Amino acid sequence: MGRVFTTGEALIDFIPLEIKDSLKEVESFAKMPGGAPANVAVTASKLGSKSYFIGMLGEDSFGNFLLDTLNKYGVDTAYTYKTSKAKTALAFVSLGKDGSRDFSFYRDPSADLFLSVENVKNIEFRSDDYISFCSVDLVPYPVKDATEYLLKKAKSSNATILFDPNIRKNLWNDMNLYRETVLYFMKYADILKISDDEIEFITGKADIDSGIDFLKSLGVKNIILTLGKNGASAYFGSKYLHTDGISIVPIDTTGAGDSFVGAVLHMLDIIGKKPDDLSKSELDEILNFANKVGALVSTKKGAMDSLPTKDEALNFIID
Repeated sequence: MGRVFTTGEALIDFIPLEIKDSLKEVESFAKMPGGAPANVAVTASKLGSKSYFIGMLGEDSFGNFLLDTLNKYGVDTAYTYKTSKAKTALAFVSLGKDGSRDFSFYRDPSADLFLSVENVKNIEFRSDDYISFCSVDLVPYPVKDATEYLLKKAKSSNATILFDPNIRKNLWNDMNLYRETVLYFMKYADILKISDDEIEFITGKADIDSGIDFLKSLGVKNIILTLGKNGASAYFGSKYLHTDGISIVPIDTTGAGDSFVGAVLHMLDIIGKKPDDLSKSELDEILNFANKVGALVSTKKGAMDSLPTKDEALNFIID
């Protein structure tokens, strides 16, 4: 088996203890560890892969809490650093009756933005490694250069790169720059994971099929499209397949997409093939497993704390 690396932000999610229509109406919150790349690393680890989180935390109580949590879940933190330049990022979340979320971020700037090339220059990749990244930390800070440095190094080592844009418009001031940056970084991706509600912003196409065609015209060979309760589709070269969604009553969808990515990376690690070499049946196995892991996470509150072990995921699948 290879290794699963994730790079980007780890932060604190403040999850509401009651369901309200808007964040301003929420009176009490619970502190939960989160951040998409950190969630992916924990998912992969809990499912049984060797995972690493590459990122920067603040030298504060929240940073200490996140570091302890990553270690608790078996994530290797050899490349997780701390800085006094900024505090650990915070996100306040409101939950709708259907489990949908509204975010308010406190990270201007936050510690994750100060991960530098100097921090990551000694990280070496192998051809059986996997690395995933998101767009949240592609803003014009040192972390953007550090991320690109890692991707170039991973590419030269023939490691598999997965890009989940995880669009958060309220973290960028310039939407044109945001879109251009996401499109620029797609050139590094062996797999692009994108959700149906991100297609129009990224591609400029309101129709999903037109959006997929646009992405393929840019040279993106392998695409996983998540469709929420309607499941997920894979467009890998000339291969296409769809898996239906799982019927659940969502409690909190925080971390569901991240757990999906972590499950995909874990299954790739188990199967041990490059994305281009996957058979249709192997793609179906990957999507079904990831789809059900994401659904299971949606039935609990919080991100990391709701991420399943392999046994929990398999038992949920059996049910």
